[in-house]
Amino acid sequence: MLKRIGCVAVMWLVLGTAALADGPEREAAAIASARAWLSLVDEGKYAQSWKDASGYFRQAVSQEQWEQAARSVRTPLGGLVSREVKNASYTTTLPGAPDGQYVVILFNTSFENKKSAIETVTPMMDKDGTWRVSGYFIK
Repeated sequence: MLKRIGCVAVMWLVLGTAALADGPEREAAAIASARAWLSLVDEGKYAQSWKDASGYFRQAVSQEQWEQAARSVRTPLGGLVSREVKNASYTTTLPGAPDGQYVVILFNTSFENKKSAIETVTPMMDKDGTWRVSGYFIK
């Protein structure tokens, strides 16, 4: 019986530690996911970026709608010149979105035809435990 309790305690400790990874590790993973997704968008691979987005994103906007919107916003900006993380913050609530794990990332971005832009990318922890983009906005 003690052996079983010990195993359960160890499993709880391991699973609890993985689920509660500290802020910098969690944010780094979300930023890496956002950068990979943004690379697809930068390359004009809008269909693939939709497929790689979170389930929440794909339910909110159809692939056709996303491709059209992304093309109409990104094409006039020209190619990417630079992109740097300005800020990243973890939250479990966002207006109009279900409760979950999110990292709201602000990027200082420069494009060929827009020297100064702020991209807001919001990865969320998807149901399979993977960070995937659930929102994207350029200002």
